[in-house]
Amino acid sequence: MKRRLYFMLPDLGSARAMMDELLLARIDERHMHFCAREGMLPADMPEANSFQKTDLVHGAEVGMLIGGIAGLLAGCLWLIFPPESMEMRILAVLVSAIGGALFGSWASAKAAKSIPRSSLKPFLEDIESGKVLLMVDVPFKRITEIQQLVSNRHPEICFGGVDPQVPVFS
Repeated sequence: MKRRLYFMLPDLGSARAMMDELLLARIDERHMHFCAREGMLPADMPEANSFQKTDLVHGAEVGMLIGGIAGLLAGCLWLIFPPESMEMRILAVLVSAIGGALFGSWASAKAAKSIPRSSLKPFLEDIESGKVLLMVDVPFKRITEIQQLVSNRHPEICFGGVDPQVPVFS
């Protein structure tokens, strides 16, 4: 089980030093995600993708739930008021529920892609002022070790908290 740790770094130099320290601590580069102003990060630093920066996954989940319920209701209406030649009524309910869930998930994910992730809201102002946010995914048993490593070697770095669970797709 992994947890996501947030660290607010004062500048790009601190971000580079922190990346080197974490690599030496055997944290793989694919578990580090840097978030900074557009165009600020160099190409060799792992930038956070849209799954980490936005509420895309949450939006898709909510859209799937709402779309599935709407499709199920539409299917039930087909049962109550069936068309003239409708013979497979239960199949129609299932198809409309699945279709509604897929459409709702797609539409909601497109909308949620433009919304910043709710766990990043406390950091947005600092990011816009030129600071760099580091999100690092570590095993539960290494949380204290990584926090102490950062605080001992880089006192200028602010600890931003621990996410209770790391999303699957990020």
